[in-house]
Amino acid sequence: MKLSREIKTGIIVIGGILLFILGFSYLKSTPLFDDSKVFYAVYKNVGGLQTGTQVSINGFSVGKVNDIQFKDDTGDLMVTFTVSSSFEFSKNSEAELYDTGIIGGKGIQIKPVFDGAPMAKSGDTLETNTRPGLTELVQQKLSPLQLKVEGAVSNADSLLMNVNDVLDDKTKNSLRQSIQGLTTVVENFKKTAGTFNELMDANRMHIDSSLNNINTLTRNFAQLSDTLVATNLSGTIKNLESTIKNLDALLGKMEKGEGTLGKLMKNEELYDNLTAASKELDLLLQDFRLNPKRYVNVSVFGKKQIEYSLPQNDPALINQQ
Repeated sequence: MKLSREIKTGIIVIGGILLFILGFSYLKSTPLFDDSKVFYAVYKNVGGLQTGTQVSINGFSVGKVNDIQFKDDTGDLMVTFTVSSSFEFSKNSEAELYDTGIIGGKGIQIKPVFDGAPMAKSGDTLETNTRPGLTELVQQKLSPLQLKVEGAVSNADSLLMNVNDVLDDKTKNSLRQSIQGLTTVVENFKKTAGTFNELMDANRMHIDSSLNNINTLTRNFAQLSDTLVATNLSGTIKNLESTIKNLDALLGKMEKGEGTLGKLMKNEELYDNLTAASKELDLLLQDFRLNPKRYVNVSVFGKKQIEYSLPQNDPALINQQ
């Protein structure tokens, strides 16, 4: 059977259209005869996500990113991707955007949820989440450190400026003189330490002797303590306490006027009588000294006794007046 030129041309045109459709589908990473589910996810920033990037679940590739375009005037980006129909999950599952490597690259992984909600079906828009990458984590950690370093540098600069303002020529000279004086003090201290060492070396024998004497004194004191313990010091102290108690009782009785000593201390009439007797005895002795003839009259040859007359300044007359 011979085909006409028109039929051949039609076959070629139809074949070209089919090849174009297949090629376009391949370039868009959307197989022509594919029953995968199509899902949508909205992100503020896709971080360089490319079409054709694999979509994974628990690290296993289950689909690809088909399209990325702006959703509306807000600047949000809508990502269209496919997931194999062989794995089902809840419509509350998340489509997480993450770094696929250290040097860059973004990917999408489905974090499946099985909470009893209806299963996700083709055309659903999934919840989204963006996991910070290594670069973002480093920036988050380094940003506070950078601020602290900048603040420290600023403070150090201000401190150096203040130090320069304080350390004028006069202050610098005073500081140099102080350092020189400190050096002199250290040298004198070294000399003093050397002299002290020489003194210690020269008197080492005396020091050892003094220490031996102290040890001997300590031993003697220990022996004395043992002797005091052996002599029943506690018994002696008890006897002393008993004696003090008896003395205290005796003093109490004397204070109350009991006993001979108490009566002597508390009887005022006896005191007055003793005082009067003492005065009279004093007058008697004084009169006997001044007028012995009144009391003693010795006549050897029987001479008549002369009557005694009181002198004008006699103490008895003075007391009577």
